[in-house]
Amino acid sequence: MLDYAFEVEHSDKHLGRMMAELEKRGLLEKTIIIVTSDHGMPFPRCKGYCYEDSNRVPLAIRYPAGMKKTGRVIDDFVNFIDIAPTILDFAGIAERDSGMQPITGASWRPIIESDKSGRVIAARDHTLIGKERTDVGRPNDWGYPIRGIVTDSHLFLKNYEPSRWPAGNPESGYPDADTSPTKTLILEMGRKNRADKFWQLNFGMLPSAQLYDLKDDPPAARNLAVEPTYKETITKLRDRMEAELKSQNDPRMAGNGKIFDEYPVTTHAGFHEKIMRGEKNNASWVAPTDFEKEPIIQP
Repeated sequence: MLDYAFEVEHSDKHLGRMMAELEKRGLLEKTIIIVTSDHGMPFPRCKGYCYEDSNRVPLAIRYPAGMKKTGRVIDDFVNFIDIAPTILDFAGIAERDSGMQPITGASWRPIIESDKSGRVIAARDHTLIGKERTDVGRPNDWGYPIRGIVTDSHLFLKNYEPSRWPAGNPESGYPDADTSPTKTLILEMGRKNRADKFWQLNFGMLPSAQLYDLKDDPPAARNLAVEPTYKETITKLRDRMEAELKSQNDPRMAGNGKIFDEYPVTTHAGFHEKIMRGEKNNASWVAPTDFEKEPIIQP
């Protein structure tokens, strides 16, 4: 965490230099500044998953010339896919003239220019999330496909290949989580007892459906999808999610999810197969103690 703090301090320093340069040129007050970050720190149950710490990232926007009222608290859900249409909107460039591929996001301009607090745009009461492959470590370099929907109250996730290991295969060292004292401790607890709740939450197999009450359970530790009383909630969230994904032409909604597994990886191709052949581990983020020596049978 101290490494992260140092990087944030470094980035903040350079952001300050850029803003000082804009002010020097008389451009600061009419420049849109958007500051955000990458997704998913490489800790257990963060990178490679779709929980809060996997998808929620910092976002700061400064645009004095376009903000009518400051000090507001906004509840609208926003997404990375909204950044491009926002910039095009303020720049006065039509999407058809931008040269970009079709955009599924929407401009933040109505929110930025509004004087309202709370939910400015009624339709922004949720966002879709998902992943395919974040790292190597499974047979054939396969990923772990997830789609999900987040609302004020719930997180629903659908895992499309629940027979795969979500953090990467045990014999490959669970490479979706970088080596760390935290990872080492949890793996040691799991080796003593495969029913250990912390090992199960961070590295164990997952069911095809997950539902969490974000008001009562922000860390998403209790899966409500196994409880019959939440069947209606799951159906509503899943249907809404899939309807939007179909409108966006997601190949998984058409039964063609294998296309994502067929994309070649850019580095460490065949990592799992090399480990199985006894070749040397060449992934700097996976420690020798991360690799499981014995087959794992889930409790």
